[in-house]
Amino acid sequence: MDAQLVPWPKVLSANFIGFANFIKLLGFHAQDGAWLANDPKFWKFTGNTLFLMMVIPIQMFSSLILAIIMNQKLKGIAVFRTIYFLPTISSGVAICLLWQWIYNPNFGLLNSMITKIGSMLGADWQGPLWLSSMAWAKPSLMIMSLWVAIGGYNTILYLAALQNIPKDYYEAAEIDGANGWQKFWSITWPMISPTTFFITIMSIIWGFQGGFEQAYIMTRGGPNGATTTLEYYIYNNLYEWHHVGYAASVAWFLFIIIFVITLINWRFGGKLVHY
Repeated sequence: MDAQLVPWPKVLSANFIGFANFIKLLGFHAQDGAWLANDPKFWKFTGNTLFLMMVIPIQMFSSLILAIIMNQKLKGIAVFRTIYFLPTISSGVAICLLWQWIYNPNFGLLNSMITKIGSMLGADWQGPLWLSSMAWAKPSLMIMSLWVAIGGYNTILYLAALQNIPKDYYEAAEIDGANGWQKFWSITWPMISPTTFFITIMSIIWGFQGGFEQAYIMTRGGPNGATTTLEYYIYNNLYEWHHVGYAASVAWFLFIIIFVITLINWRFGGKLVHY
C-alpha cells in the first residue's frame, strides 16, 4: 500500500501497489557491474541498530554483578538499591538532556575532566566531539544506555532470582568444599537461567525497538545518520516525510525480525534453561 499524508488538510492518499514497498526496502539492483541496495539508508540504519545492541551483553553482565553485590548483607544496602534504580524511573528526556550536557565538547563535564587530568599530567588533552563525531556518536549512546541499565529492571530481576535460591544448596556445597566460583557455576548460574533467558529475549526486543528517544533529542539521527535506528527511521518516514505506507513496511520488517529471533531463542536457548 502506497499511503501518504498530504500536508494540508492532512488527507491520507492511498493506492494499492502490492509488494513494491518491500521490494524497495529489501531489494537490490545491478548498477555498473555491482549489486546496490534499493534503499541503502535502510541497511545503514539496520547496522546502526545492531551496533547499538552490542552493549546488551555488557548490560546483562553488569546487572548480574550488581545484583550479586546487592544481595549481600551490607549496611545501608536498601539505600544503594534505591539510588541505582533511580535512573530507570527518571524521565528519559531529562536523562538525554543530562548526557547531552555531559558530552558537550566545549563545557561538558566529560571533556572538562579530560582537560584537567591532562593538565595535571603536563599534557594538552582535548576530548572528542562525542555526539558530533562519526566515530564517537554510537559509543556515546551506548555508554549512556549502559549507565541507565545498570541498577535497572535487569538488576531487580536478577536480585529476585538470587533471593529465591535456597540457602541449603550453598551450605551443602560448602560442606563438600566448594569455593566461591564453584558455587556460582554449579548453583547460582543454573538457578538463575530462567531469568537470564527472559532478560535476553526482552533485551533483544527492546534493542530493536530502541534508540528513538536518544536520536530525537540528542543527535537528530546524526551525524550523517550515524545514530539513526530503525525506530527513528520509521518516525522520519511517517511524521517527517509522510510516507505512511513505507513506514508501515519498515515496521512490519522489524516485527518479523523480532518474531523470528524470539522463536530461535525459544527453540535453542530454552535448552540451556534449568527449571
